[in-house]
Amino acid sequence: MQKALMPESPPTPCNCLALRQASRHVSQIYESHLAAEGLRASQYSILSTLGRGGAIAIGALARTMVMDRTTLGRALRPLERDGLLEIAPGPDGRTRSLRLTPAGEAKLAAAAVRWRQAQKEFETSFGTQPAAELRATLRQVIALTGERGAEE
Repeated sequence: MQKALMPESPPTPCNCLALRQASRHVSQIYESHLAAEGLRASQYSILSTLGRGGAIAIGALARTMVMDRTTLGRALRPLERDGLLEIAPGPDGRTRSLRLTPAGEAKLAAAAVRWRQAQKEFETSFGTQPAAELRATLRQVIALTGERGAEE
């Protein structure tokens, strides 16, 4: 993970750009591993979230994933098409709820092996402790921006 930036590319003072660059780099690591299971990193994240929490309303999943509902809806279509998740009426009849299908549970189990490989690759190159610290820092960023969004 400690690749040098290209000499003609000085470090940016822009937090947004730096986060996006890092995110793309890390996503490439995970996607290279998850491709063997036919999943993108975002799709694995959705399946993993459903696998941990069970059935969930689409709006609640969007908040958990820090995604807008439209973007989440586009990400859900191929997972539903491939029979990995099911979208059904929620308990109140007004919302729609998501749950993994048996095929989705099997895909998640197989993809988890690939995810662990990607996790190990990242932590081997970046360091286990720095990776834990990075996740903690990013959780702080999410919490702060979540508070800001609630105030507006």
